[in-house]
Amino acid sequence: MNFEYWRHYARASLWRFVGSEEKAFAAYLIAFRCRPDDAQSARHLACIAADGQRYEVAARWFGESLRLAPEDADTHYNHGFVLEQAGRPQAALSAFAEALRRKPALDRAWYGMGLAHARLGEHAAAAAAFASAVALQPLHGEAYYLWGMACHRADQRAQLAKVVERLASFDPRLANRLVREAGRQDDLGPLIPELPF
Repeated sequence: MNFEYWRHYARASLWRFVGSEEKAFAAYLIAFRCRPDDAQSARHLACIAADGQRYEVAARWFGESLRLAPEDADTHYNHGFVLEQAGRPQAALSAFAEALRRKPALDRAWYGMGLAHARLGEHAAAAAAFASAVALQPLHGEAYYLWGMACHRADQRAQLAKVVERLASFDPRLANRLVREAGRQDDLGPLIPELPF
């Protein structure tokens, strides 16, 4: 048993539990150096970096975790998330695709693909990805809103109307915002129920 590894791993867990992220990061780093085949320590390092919005550092550690455990769909998703946040949408798309290859019903990976496609200006592809996300999470208002904006930017007018109608059925405020931002108050405004406030 690698006692040095376990000592630092346990210390890191304790630091994380009490909210001292930098001390936890340092301890996980030592644990990883003691056992460089430990994907879990690499994941912890990546998550701490992501929580601190150090996305490039997080991307490197998720990459290391995937080198050690390449079949983990959730780690592929997390890798895609931090890549997208770091402004690397093309790399994010590859990571999300790997996550979906392993777990096709991972709705947040579809959502991430939508964000990455939108960042690249690929609005039709973004709309398709957001449509897949809401098929898996039918009450995800933000995904509906982004789907509608992608439809608007891709000039999918009929599809935008359907999105507004569905969104208005459970989140009329967000549907109203979508209609306003798409500049479609005249034809889509009547789909929004009267808001009491």
